[in-house]
Amino acid sequence: MNTIFSRGPSLQNRLYIAIFLSVALMVMDLRMDSFKAIRVYLNSLVSPLQYMANVPGEMLSWSAQRLLSHQNLIEENNRLKSQHLLMSEALQRFNLLQRENDQLRALLDSPVREGVKKMVAELMAVDNDPYSHQIVINKGAIHGVFKGQAVLDENGVVGQVLRVGTTTSRVLLISDFTHAIPVRVERNSVRAIASGSGQLNALSLNHVPHSTDIQVGDLLFSSGLGNVFPQGYPVARVTVIKRDETRPFATIIAQPIAALDRIKYLLLLWTVESPLQPVLDNENDNENDDAPES
Repeated sequence: MNTIFSRGPSLQNRLYIAIFLSVALMVMDLRMDSFKAIRVYLNSLVSPLQYMANVPGEMLSWSAQRLLSHQNLIEENNRLKSQHLLMSEALQRFNLLQRENDQLRALLDSPVREGVKKMVAELMAVDNDPYSHQIVINKGAIHGVFKGQAVLDENGVVGQVLRVGTTTSRVLLISDFTHAIPVRVERNSVRAIASGSGQLNALSLNHVPHSTDIQVGDLLFSSGLGNVFPQGYPVARVTVIKRDETRPFATIIAQPIAALDRIKYLLLLWTVESPLQPVLDNENDNENDDAPES
């Protein structure tokens, strides 16, 4: 079968003719510059094709740049998250230290009379018996602590030392059932006995006649009777008064001024009558070993 390409000169001759014509056209263009206008039109026609040919490369470069930017954003986001967690942890510790510092400042600036020795103690453990309100502090006989010593916080009376060990002591809170403290009303100096009710937020005033001038909101201070608590320290504020004539005495409830449920730092007081040589309780020598868990 004869085709159109099998007619005419041979393929070798066609190659020679094409080479000759190409060389002739290049020489004519170089010498005569006769194809300048044609080149301009050809370049204009070819330009869209060049742009289209560059599109895949541009898209690939744009995609790579987007992926790189996205990866950089992810890495920066993870780094910022890590920094945020570290700063949050540092801020939490800072807030805790700030609160403890404020508490210590308030404790040391509490209204302690001049000439009274005082010492800051820290809570070590809380008695886990729900019927006993006792705590353990990190000060003992070697620090001069003695049995019956008054214990305060930055707000008011907390309790008294119940037992003294070598390096720790056990404190009985004013809210304990077995504790009682003589108080007087700030407004009119009426005296009463405030006893623990077994609740951290309530004290009971015992054997108060119905006619006694005590009102809700009255502030109760330590009266100094009994030679345990020095006179003039805040103890509680009256919150409830019930005068039932069928009962011999009025029912009076007062809320402790001290934050008994948030104890951290405490203040131990010495007075002129305080013993110079504290008596060490033998049963409490190993207070560190059998202290209740907080």
